[in-house]
Amino acid sequence: MLPKKKQLAVLVTLALSGAHIHAQEATDEQASETEAQNMEVIEVSGFRGSLNKSLMEKRTSVNSKESIVAQDIGKFPDLNIAESIQRVPGVAISREGGEGRQITLRGLSPSFTRTTLNGMEVPASTDGTDSGGGVNGGRGFDFNIFASELFNRVDIQKSPTASMEEGGIAGTVDLYSAKPFDYDGFKFVSSLQGGYNSITEETDPRAAFMISNRFADDKVGVLFSAAFSERTVRQEGFGTVRWTTPVRDGGGIYGDTSNTVVNGTPDTGPCQIKNDDDVLVDVDPINCLWTPRLPRPDYFGNDQERVGFTGSIQWAATDNFTLTLDGLVSKLDNTRTMYNFFHMFRSTFEDITPTSITVHPNGKQVLAGTYDGIKSRIESRLQESTTDFSQFVISGEWFIGESFKLDIVAGTAESDARSEQYRYNMTLLEETSYGFDFSDNINAPQLTYGYDVNDASNYNLSDGRLRATDVLRENDTVKFDATYLGDEVTIKAGFAYNDRVVTYSEEQINGFPDQDSAVGFVEMMPVDDFGSGFDGPLDPFLVADFDAINSQLLDVVWTPRSAQSWQVGEETSAAYIEMDTSYEIGDMLLRANYGVRYVKTTTTSEGFIQGETVQIENDYNNFLPAVNLALEATDDVVVRLGLTQSMTRPSLNSLNPGNPSFDYINGSVSVGNPFLDPFTSNNVDFGVEWYFDDEALLAATVFYKDIDNWIVRASEERLVDSAYYDFIDNDAQFDPVIALDPRTIPYEHSSPINAEDRSVSGYELIYQQPLSFLPGLFENMGIVSNYTHVNADDIEGMSEISYNFTVYYETDQYGARVSVNKRDDYLTDFTGSNGNVAHGTTGPTQVDFSSFYNVNDELTLTFEVINLTDEYERLFTTGDGSLNLVREYNHTGRQFFLGARYTM
Repeated sequence: MLPKKKQLAVLVTLALSGAHIHAQEATDEQASETEAQNMEVIEVSGFRGSLNKSLMEKRTSVNSKESIVAQDIGKFPDLNIAESIQRVPGVAISREGGEGRQITLRGLSPSFTRTTLNGMEVPASTDGTDSGGGVNGGRGFDFNIFASELFNRVDIQKSPTASMEEGGIAGTVDLYSAKPFDYDGFKFVSSLQGGYNSITEETDPRAAFMISNRFADDKVGVLFSAAFSERTVRQEGFGTVRWTTPVRDGGGIYGDTSNTVVNGTPDTGPCQIKNDDDVLVDVDPINCLWTPRLPRPDYFGNDQERVGFTGSIQWAATDNFTLTLDGLVSKLDNTRTMYNFFHMFRSTFEDITPTSITVHPNGKQVLAGTYDGIKSRIESRLQESTTDFSQFVISGEWFIGESFKLDIVAGTAESDARSEQYRYNMTLLEETSYGFDFSDNINAPQLTYGYDVNDASNYNLSDGRLRATDVLRENDTVKFDATYLGDEVTIKAGFAYNDRVVTYSEEQINGFPDQDSAVGFVEMMPVDDFGSGFDGPLDPFLVADFDAINSQLLDVVWTPRSAQSWQVGEETSAAYIEMDTSYEIGDMLLRANYGVRYVKTTTTSEGFIQGETVQIENDYNNFLPAVNLALEATDDVVVRLGLTQSMTRPSLNSLNPGNPSFDYINGSVSVGNPFLDPFTSNNVDFGVEWYFDDEALLAATVFYKDIDNWIVRASEERLVDSAYYDFIDNDAQFDPVIALDPRTIPYEHSSPINAEDRSVSGYELIYQQPLSFLPGLFENMGIVSNYTHVNADDIEGMSEISYNFTVYYETDQYGARVSVNKRDDYLTDFTGSNGNVAHGTTGPTQVDFSSFYNVNDELTLTFEVINLTDEYERLFTTGDGSLNLVREYNHTGRQFFLGARYTM
């Protein structure tokens, strides 16, 4: 018999056959095959089998790593890749429209996590599905572009090695699609599901299939898979578009407060404003109370269609040479309809007379109020978005004799995301009275109106924004690796070249003349039962009739907005060398990985500055050493230590040298900086893992990242340069009725700079175990859980605490599981606006349910529920830093899926 540690290596090789095996895990492959007959292999299937494979991947890795391994194609644990990754310790996700879009790893934002597909870094941009949305032009990866059925494995690399491509200080997510050599011969899998949403009451289809086979004496394999889904989403709720106070909103105050009835006592400290002589004078304290800027009912409707295809051809030309061609094509179409009906406190306080105000017990905010002199507006948006993604990768693996191996990868990937937005405004013709009352529900108030809100003759009609945005991201990659497979040591060296380009462009439609009346161009909100089931009052209202406006008033001709277009290119060349070896220390075995990576980066930024196109180049070099150690202290305990350096380059969209982005409502201008240096980080990872029973783990990991060159935004207030006046006057986004005049009012100009150092530290805890040691019902149950605590200062998107808990019950014929995912509140920016110190998101608690029943060996029935508790999304602002003021409060409902899966 083999020694116990050697038996473990053999077991892992057998259990993971058909999955991607890294080069350092393949060193003893031939010896493993000859000894396999001496071992007893226990086959575990279903969800529990997937957990077991993932656990063995973690145990045998030298670096800190987590894996999600599907038992088979189409059996990924969740319907969305991001939703699956959130189960991993240290990972939290951001959702839009009730679906995961991006991930945060160990407290760092999505741009700090690098994503690869079949060994190649890939870009993916989609448009947003709620009010915070927008086409992603940064480095953060949008996971919602892909259906989960297209993949059978995800690795999350938390501690880098020299052979891993640089770019992810937080970590790297490696996605893998299926290959024909993963299967012994013919394989066919198909699945069909119907999804029902509790708010839309629509039934949406979801289907996938895969077919794979081998030919020519198993020397050629061909695989094809496809996935299709439709998704109808309604996100309904109430929003404020931030809070402000009269004195913080451009230095204005209420028109008249002499007869205002005030209930409660303001506790704002001195309430002062500068007079015409620039001297601070006292004003009525209610001018320092926080008030919702644009209180409004909100509706976001999304009709999505997602389709994806993978293809893989493998050719074993000889016993020592294998060539693989992988392709993945995916398309996401989304039609988003947005309606909101707001009353304006923003920039209009001098026209408003408060008749009655109730002060919140904290003394700082308005709990309820009635006002005269209010303006209102109904905003309607139609946004049609499409993302086309494609990737093609050719890879070869060539064993030269028994001691050398060559690997080559060459690939190209492209993500083209286009969004066309039609926005129309219906503004109340006369000022009116209006009131709100948060007394019964701090997130959704009772509203009162002084006019007939659903009389179209009370409104005019104007175009607000008729704009298209296109983000084209292109990546080309070539990599060569040479590996020496010795008896005692593995030495690997390689070279990688990447060419990345992001092109951002905008177009607009010339609008139509303002219409004195909205009659003939409106309709009642075309949504059945708007507000039904919402936690608070929510009533339907008039909205724009897009078909009528577009056919009668609009000439749809897109013209470029050249001054808002830019392109950033990035070329990187990297060389590395690393060594894997092991040492016997008494009865212990120390597995070690040492290496260093050198990388050169050259960026070319092209943008539009004051009427001229400019191009700026910048370059920098980095050395990135890495040491990863895994000590098998006993047969059941693994102790890990990672001492590494890593880097993350600035987001490409922050490198454009010009193209100012104007916010006319809040009076701000944002520009890029092509001379930004990359973030660099010194990392320490230390973990102890106790595999105390079959399929069981108790683990703790502490981590620390000391990050240099942290990028912040530097700001100054000044008048907008006159060179941009012509552009502003012709900008469809500039609405002189509500905009701050850039000719007379100073705008806050901000740009990114390398200014600070930051540190991130924390710990992760994992407990996983089947309860087979318990009698009766419990012997088929199991628990999977983890807990993460992160410490950092001023890190956007960081939740201090996040945890996952899954309990499952599984037999050979049927099973079910319930999963709970929770993250703390997190701040999304620290610059705020309208006087707010910061903006944030309330941490959600997501509960999901999944079950299956095996009718026979080929047919399985499934039932799943996503968002079982109908968790609400809540965004907030912090006011003076001490408050939690609702910004958005809405829900998307529960999603039920009933389906069947057939395998042969």
